[in-house]
Amino acid sequence: MKQKIGMIGIGLMGHGIARNIAKHGYPLTVLEHAGNQPLDELKAAGVTTQTSAKDVAAASEVVILCVTGTPQVEAVLLGAGGVLEGLKPGTVVIDCSTAVPTSTERVAQAVQAAGGRFLDTPMTRTPKEAHEGRLNLLVGGDAALFAECRPLLACFAENITHAGPVGAGHRMKLLHNYVSLGFVTLLAEAAACAQRAGVAPEVLVDVLAKGGGGGAALERLKPFLLAQDTSGLRFSMSNALKDLNYYSQMAEDGGAARAVAQGVRQTLEQAVQSGNGERLLPELVALLAAR
Repeated sequence: MKQKIGMIGIGLMGHGIARNIAKHGYPLTVLEHAGNQPLDELKAAGVTTQTSAKDVAAASEVVILCVTGTPQVEAVLLGAGGVLEGLKPGTVVIDCSTAVPTSTERVAQAVQAAGGRFLDTPMTRTPKEAHEGRLNLLVGGDAALFAECRPLLACFAENITHAGPVGAGHRMKLLHNYVSLGFVTLLAEAAACAQRAGVAPEVLVDVLAKGGGGGAALERLKPFLLAQDTSGLRFSMSNALKDLNYYSQMAEDGGAARAVAQGVRQTLEQAVQSGNGERLLPELVALLAAR
């Protein structure tokens, strides 16, 4: 018998995760929530629903979280009607969200005190890869527990890296997102400068791709630079700012250099404060050019 899985957070990324878990034959229960993507496909595949995190946990042997960030993780686990209230001894909590590592460590202790076990498994890549079951996962937690959960994780991930103990997954995710979002923000600023200087976007893209500016960030921005198409990076500016804030907090907590990160964060903060938080990151090019 396959483990009973519960899942909370059926958004752009979570829907793909849930789809692939169900596709691999795991009994799956998800939380009904206004922030979910439509559940029709999942319900047609036999997925059941509950209206509280407590009831999702009570129906599950593994609970997967895929929510926005640290406040949501803490609320859904520790709050009234939360996961810990329905947690059975031995249940595994797998947190695929992006979160502040120090909070992750506290949350893991609370799960363990309630008789559960915990992995932080934040992801990289996009909703497209989530739909295809080809995410990258960065796992923090006990090596034996990671080995036990790996077959489940492999249902929705292509590359799975054990980064170290609890919290290491989230630390690695913040490092990854700082570098990734930092590259995109730098390119957006350069593209805005090119636009104001009269450099044709196809020339900019061609020259960067053939030199030191080539790579994943350019490929994700290229559809917008050439055709105002945002589909290459479906990631909002508010989410990007959240991740940079988390990274900056982690760097500050560790006494690490963060001057470049502050510049990236301030650029994103200005975009969000001007009312553009829900716009997608490629549109930062147009905002910076207009500024």
